[in-house]
Amino acid sequence: MLSTGERPQPSPQGRPAGILDSTRASVTKPSSFNHTTLPMRSEKPNPQEIQHIWVVTGPAGSGKSTVGRYLQRELGVPFLEGDDFHPKSNREKMGNGVPLTDADRWDWLISLRNAAITVLSPSETNNYHPPSGVVVACSALKQKYRDVMRVAAYGSSSVQIHFIYLKLDEKTLFQRVSARQAHYMKPGMIQSQLKDLEEPKGEWDTLVVDVHGSPTDVQKEVVRVVKGKLAEYQ
Repeated sequence: MLSTGERPQPSPQGRPAGILDSTRASVTKPSSFNHTTLPMRSEKPNPQEIQHIWVVTGPAGSGKSTVGRYLQRELGVPFLEGDDFHPKSNREKMGNGVPLTDADRWDWLISLRNAAITVLSPSETNNYHPPSGVVVACSALKQKYRDVMRVAAYGSSSVQIHFIYLKLDEKTLFQRVSARQAHYMKPGMIQSQLKDLEEPKGEWDTLVVDVHGSPTDVQKEVVRVVKGKLAEYQ
């Protein structure tokens, strides 16, 4: 399990280098997101001690929140809605049809990542018995964004992170977003999101789910895929 409020950070050589306080760490922002996909660890921890971070990804309209909340109920773990962690400035930009930049997303990703770490850490809030996992809804459109989230699990073999990519075509995404009421993400933003989108290819910790079916069918498929992944740790 995670020790209280602590997490090793990766060094440039790929080894833990120091301790990260998940709620108060001062993180130096790089001038750009350098692509460094973190390697899979070879240690095999006790299945009883493993905690899982399930990051539900995809563009707006793919159903991240719906799938995430369904997984929350099925797995009996907390859920974090990524949209809730955007600062007001990001919401205003998206509401005005202005695409977010890497710089806009940096603090958002770190805040969401630290929130996931906090949920999995022993604290008074969970009576020092943290949950077995957490579900996070986060678009994580680019591979380097996913790398930022991967740091939450790096350095601890008892914490595993998984990305569940919800795959959907542009036309259906546009239709779904157009049907939304009073949401800051407007249909016109789909084009910018798809421009940024880097579908996960060759990323060992990613599960791809086609979400063209009905909500019920999609939910069943996601649960099937997740339970299949969990079975690998038994």
